[in-house]
Amino acid sequence: MIRLVRPALPGALADRLPELTAEIETSAQRTRTARALWKRAVVRRNVHAPLRRLLEDMAPGYQRCMYCGDSQGTDIDHFEPLSRNPLRTFDWLNHLLACSTCNSNLKRDRFPVADDGTPLLLDPTTEDPFDHLVLTLSLGVYVALTDKGAATIDVCGLNRPVLTQGRVHARRVVLMCLMRWKSGRDDDARHEMRDAVLTVRGQPFADVAQAMLRLARSPGAERVFAETPWALAVLRDADLRSQLLA
Repeated sequence: MIRLVRPALPGALADRLPELTAEIETSAQRTRTARALWKRAVVRRNVHAPLRRLLEDMAPGYQRCMYCGDSQGTDIDHFEPLSRNPLRTFDWLNHLLACSTCNSNLKRDRFPVADDGTPLLLDPTTEDPFDHLVLTLSLGVYVALTDKGAATIDVCGLNRPVLTQGRVHARRVVLMCLMRWKSGRDDDARHEMRDAVLTVRGQPFADVAQAMLRLARSPGAERVFAETPWALAVLRDADLRSQLLA
């Protein structure tokens, strides 16, 4: 999971969403009305489609799930579930792109909250996941730094085997790309450097590269990269960082 930047809505869509919310607000059965509106054919065509395009542009890699970062995002997920707060059904700030596994099989209507009622689930568009989670690169496993991090690992299944194994493989790919980038820089082969950057940016598990870039400038970086000290110097290169940091 990485930090994402949410753009402003285009004018027509920004005007339409409050109208749909008002229709829910005036209903005696808000949840039922919200579900019916969300599934309405004209809404799917004129609201879902542009929302999806915006979310796809925000997503890491090639339209990856904003929770697991592995599978392609296929669903518009309601961060705060419709069943809990139907008035946020058409709230742009409540929409994320998710794969069907994260959305329908794992998260579903789960939405843990703290004692003060604030969400324990991480929203990558409003907070930096790296403040709550640390990725163990050698194992591909997330370790929680906060209660919010722990809840997110649990709800989204961030340490399920297919993800941990995928992150380990992604680390290998990133290291190969870093070697290619370094070779291109040494040989003044700009196309090699460009291809290496594009490969890293396009692959699944964008969180792996982001974690490596963050850890390269953190205390104890030399220990983290003890087996690949050459990679540490590359990850600290200002030019590379400007191209890869989300």
